[in-house]
Amino acid sequence: MSAKIIRKGRAIDSETCQFRRRLLQIGIGATASLAMPNAFANILKQPERSIALLNLHTGEHVTATYWAEGQYQSSELAAINRVLRDHRTGDINDIDSNLIEMLNLLHHKMLGKQPFHVISGYRSPKTNAMLSKNSNGVAKKSLHMQGKAIDIRLPGRDLSELKKSALHLKVGGVGYYPGSDFIHVDTGRVRNWQG
Repeated sequence: MSAKIIRKGRAIDSETCQFRRRLLQIGIGATASLAMPNAFANILKQPERSIALLNLHTGEHVTATYWAEGQYQSSELAAINRVLRDHRTGDINDIDSNLIEMLNLLHHKMLGKQPFHVISGYRSPKTNAMLSKNSNGVAKKSLHMQGKAIDIRLPGRDLSELKKSALHLKVGGVGYYPGSDFIHVDTGRVRNWQG
């Protein structure tokens, strides 16, 4: 059982406290979204960073070592972009490196063994307009259209725990969709909601 620490009347587990301490030590504070790639590089202290994704619509899978030799690997980022393309139109867009770093950190925090299952990655404006017209749950100016949002689940991990871990990162938006079995994470402002 992990240790609990009480701060301002609420319990915080020791892992969360260590994570927060490390964030503060490298000066993230209020500018987390601006410093995210360098901050995550320092936090993870990995000479190489990888991410594994399975697109549930296309069946395509990628395990990409997107960070190696002290820099992002363009061919690996291109592979991620391809798997996360708009499956309806085939349009490919650059996925925000901050989002990839967030996914990496979330996967480590969850001790994930399986790839993230991707429900929605990049969405073209055409696809987003069609989805927005047919559903109240799709934002007209969705961050999916900028490659800054993704809808995921993590096999072998409880969806509510995945949501809690994403919320603890406090680096973007987190939407919880238990009825559809996924969470939304993005690199926009810090906020959360349930769909």
